[in-house]
Amino acid sequence: MPPNVGIDVSKHHLDWATTRDEKIRHTRNDGRSIAALTRRLVLLAPERVIIESTGGYERRLVERLAEAGLPVVVINPWRARRFGEGLGILAKTDPIDARVLALFGERAQPAIRPIPQGTDRVAADLVARRRQLVAMIVAEKSRLDTAPAALRKEIASLVRLLEQRVARLDRRIDALLADDPERHELGDLLESVPGVGPGVARTLLVDLPELGHLDRRQIVSLAGLAPFARDSGKKRGQRRIHGGRASVRTALYLAAMSASRFNPVLKVLYQRLRAAGKPPKLAFVALARKLLTMLNAIARERIAWQP
Repeated sequence: MPPNVGIDVSKHHLDWATTRDEKIRHTRNDGRSIAALTRRLVLLAPERVIIESTGGYERRLVERLAEAGLPVVVINPWRARRFGEGLGILAKTDPIDARVLALFGERAQPAIRPIPQGTDRVAADLVARRRQLVAMIVAEKSRLDTAPAALRKEIASLVRLLEQRVARLDRRIDALLADDPERHELGDLLESVPGVGPGVARTLLVDLPELGHLDRRQIVSLAGLAPFARDSGKKRGQRRIHGGRASVRTALYLAAMSASRFNPVLKVLYQRLRAAGKPPKLAFVALARKLLTMLNAIARERIAWQP
């Protein structure tokens, strides 16, 4: 059986382990060391290479491994930590984390999904930066409401600057998508749905490339909109959504809020849920889930939305 490899990433070092033996290997997190590690892993032919998302320090490693055709899986650190605790591993060091990641790959067998490369990586970075700037705009506008008169002009000036940067990012993202005829066409189809604007369409095109290639249950789960049961014995707990891709889930939630007013199909659904006593947030999540299944069908069939 091919081994699974776990790599713990820090700013300056990499610790890696395999399920084939108990040895922990160490190397530096720099270009030359990553190239040497990649060559070793290609010869090892692992089933999976498991790496935690560490805020960017793993990016160069992930890109190099993906370019070499290795089955890289980037996971949320929370998943690995809970897995280790389930095994009774309470200590946390870089070597221990590498061992836990390797075991996680072997036993949990997380799905192997394509790693964005080339223009896809650039588009993902631009969309992520746009989200950061939008969050900054929201924060500054909130401060503007209670700011003293001496600061209002300065805050308003910063908001205008940030909005200009967002507009510039939008143009760059649109230019990248326009260079890909297939994605450009899909973007127009997604925007044909009332409630889905250019921002939501961009997020789906970049952050959810699986759209149209999975069934409705899989795509809803991937976006983090699948409700999970919380039952025990005779108790039936409230279902809640959890996990998934936060950027996609947020975009769909905002689209659902708009669709509850302007989409004739989802507007009726929203009114029915509210009439049944469902709180607004729950109703919007249900709309987001229904909207995603619509968009998945549109992407699969390549047809525009029809009432």
